[in-house]
Amino acid sequence: MVSNRTKIVITSGEPAGIGPDICLNLINSKTQTFENSELYIIADPDLLAGRGKLLGKEISLQIHNDIDDLSTHYHADKLNIIPLPLCEPVKAGKLNAKNSAYVLSMLDLAHDMCFRKQADAMVTGPVQKSIINKAGHAFTGHTEYLADKTASVPVMMLATSKMRVALATTHLPLKNVSQAITRESLGETLNILHLFLKQRAGIDKPRILVCGLNPHAGEDGNLGDEEITTIIPVIRQLQQHGLDLVGPLPADTLFTPRYLSDADAILAMYHDQGLPVLKYSGFGKAVNITLGLPFTRTSVDHGTALDLAATGKANDSSMIEAINMAIELSQHG
Repeated sequence: MVSNRTKIVITSGEPAGIGPDICLNLINSKTQTFENSELYIIADPDLLAGRGKLLGKEISLQIHNDIDDLSTHYHADKLNIIPLPLCEPVKAGKLNAKNSAYVLSMLDLAHDMCFRKQADAMVTGPVQKSIINKAGHAFTGHTEYLADKTASVPVMMLATSKMRVALATTHLPLKNVSQAITRESLGETLNILHLFLKQRAGIDKPRILVCGLNPHAGEDGNLGDEEITTIIPVIRQLQQHGLDLVGPLPADTLFTPRYLSDADAILAMYHDQGLPVLKYSGFGKAVNITLGLPFTRTSVDHGTALDLAATGKANDSSMIEAINMAIELSQHG
């Protein structure tokens, strides 16, 4: 059966965390959001059924074993599940390294479905990087993992209704950030961000604010020279090609109304330079978007919250925002 509805595949994340909980909550959200779309959750059905009992929820699952013919058996009033078996039984809140292979298998399956056009976009639930690495898998995050699988240059961006913050580097130790920012990598990141804002966000002439790397944006080389040797030359070169770039600006004053009032996005140089401000202003309503992939991928803006698993206190607002963003981007892609 051919459907013109947008198909979203969702990975339920670390099984011991709140990922299964917020996926179960989607059944209550479907009548209010996600119009003209189909949501498919990759998970072990027994895990969801068990978590539902712990939460006191009555759930109805529709199992899809044939991913080549999803729409034929889609039920909007049920949770539509693409089954994937756990490696080990799960206890809410208790990590088990043996289930790391299950977590990565979810990502692999979601990637394959998007790559083969069986799904229009993927939304990822939260994972625990530490336990995946403990299991022997080199894993720094969804962004890098999917970029490796697609041979893409990834750009990580978090967005709220009022702010977009992209990153020149992703999950790196602070001591490695400077050497990771080259003229080539910075230019590529800015071009990817500019193209996304034009083609996917529908902004005709996007303005991007660029953070400096050092305090006070280097203060003319007195507090570091990366602005002089790398950032400024890249900005000037891209400005000559028509990109509206402002910077490098000191990160401690960039996030103020004076600058943000006419900005469409901010490029921060590293993870903790820009994301704390965005999360402070919009935590729970922010969406993580990976730019540069051959398909749309969005994610929640929070972690696994092991202490909240199976308590009924998990907030699903970021998951709902991530799904709606994936639908919107897919329809404008």
